[in-house]
Amino acid sequence: MCGIIGAVATTPVNQILYDGLQVLQHRGQDAAGIATAEAGRFHMHKGSGLVRDVFRTRNMRNLVGNWGIGHCRYPTAGSAFNPAEAQPFYVNSPFGLMLAHNGNLTNADQLKRDMFLQDLRHMNTNSDSEVLLNVFAHELQAASQNRYQMDPDTIFRAVSGVHRRVRGAYAVVAMIAGYGLLAFRDPYGIRPLIIGRHETIQGVEYLIASESVAVDTLGFKILRDVEPGEAVLIDIHGRFVSRQCAERTIHAPCMFEFVYLARPDSLMDGISVYETRVKMGEFLADKIRHTMPHLEVDAVIPIPDSSRHAAMELASRLGMPYREGFVKNRYIGRTFIMPGQASRRKSVRQKLNAIAQEFRGKNVLLVDDSIVRGTTSREIIQMAREAGARRVYFASASPPVRHANVYGIDMPTRAELIAAFRSDDEIRREIGADALIYQDLDALKAAVRAVNPAIAQFETSCFDGSYITGDVTQEYLSSIEASHGGHGKGNPDDAEGAQMDLNLVPAD
Repeated sequence: MCGIIGAVATTPVNQILYDGLQVLQHRGQDAAGIATAEAGRFHMHKGSGLVRDVFRTRNMRNLVGNWGIGHCRYPTAGSAFNPAEAQPFYVNSPFGLMLAHNGNLTNADQLKRDMFLQDLRHMNTNSDSEVLLNVFAHELQAASQNRYQMDPDTIFRAVSGVHRRVRGAYAVVAMIAGYGLLAFRDPYGIRPLIIGRHETIQGVEYLIASESVAVDTLGFKILRDVEPGEAVLIDIHGRFVSRQCAERTIHAPCMFEFVYLARPDSLMDGISVYETRVKMGEFLADKIRHTMPHLEVDAVIPIPDSSRHAAMELASRLGMPYREGFVKNRYIGRTFIMPGQASRRKSVRQKLNAIAQEFRGKNVLLVDDSIVRGTTSREIIQMAREAGARRVYFASASPPVRHANVYGIDMPTRAELIAAFRSDDEIRREIGADALIYQDLDALKAAVRAVNPAIAQFETSCFDGSYITGDVTQEYLSSIEASHGGHGKGNPDDAEGAQMDLNLVPAD
């Protein structure tokens, strides 16, 4: 669930990209990077940490040019973090290319072997984003028939080649030296990508980002989403052209984006994240009314922040008092993203503090967006009891997370998921709740579909084990589990940011 952004502007683009990454920071906190271009030269700076920590004034001054891309990194598939894997990535053959990617390739290992043996390309990292870049570079060379000339038809043929070879989830922004900005999305539309447009006195500017909040806050108007399998090309003069590059597409956005990952003020695939979370509260209230009418609840309390809207609607529907019982320290990172159970346990107490008056002597219904590993839920329930709660009920706005996610979310092993091999009552006892209520999957789908009925399918593999791309085998899942068990996440302090300038010959 990384954050990506690309822009073609009429003025220096470095501040646009920086501000956009700040807005997308919730999508990744491991590392950040920006690449810009001017007169056939790429300029890049990237490093470990938050956006505000990676970039200094001197770095921003070196990021010259009116177009570029940016990335904030979130670890996927349990891989150990190597600072060299901060994005964007660069190759200089057959053209100067920069690429940033959100998602996860399920056939990355096979692609690596193919490129080493057939394409004669070598990988420097374990990142599947570098694999994707090299596949695109090879397909671009093949599409140009070694003429090294660039035009939209050539570029779109190359993207079609990528779709034929690559499996998994991917939303991409890329720079082609001397030509312009390219963005494309996998044929299933699993990871989000949206286009913004801004008219200025100097001309039209374009912005492409993971979420609409980047478009809104930077003063752009939402144009539309990049469609599944579609490629969008904006040249350095601001000319916009697009084409469907996949032979077969299915629009199935990731359900967990709406449950947890995206900001509530985002609009993705025509779906308001805020409205979906309100609907989740509505459907969850209906389930409680029908299955647990005996619950005596003195207060409905959300786990801030992503469950707040569901909790408010649930309380309203059931006629129960809504209260804010936890205060969040906003300078602590998202615990779902943090590596290692020990780090998560420690961070919960630093991140949340209970307001004792809202718990003392009360039966409280805590509402969270999801229960993944159970570590946070267990700690929060214990905090409520320590604050004086008489009984603690727990409701999840999403169904039990029972399966690995292989499309870009860090849920790589079933052993880490509290619901993988437990019944609901066993989960209740494990987290220490007096009652546990899960949203039903059909209700969750109905909640999101109610906001945009045009979306008929969703990627829901972490809930039901059904992998939309059809290529995920048990052997693949076992290999991820084995690799995840053997690595930590690495130390972001291991390396400083990297600055580089690349002299490139503009494409013909």
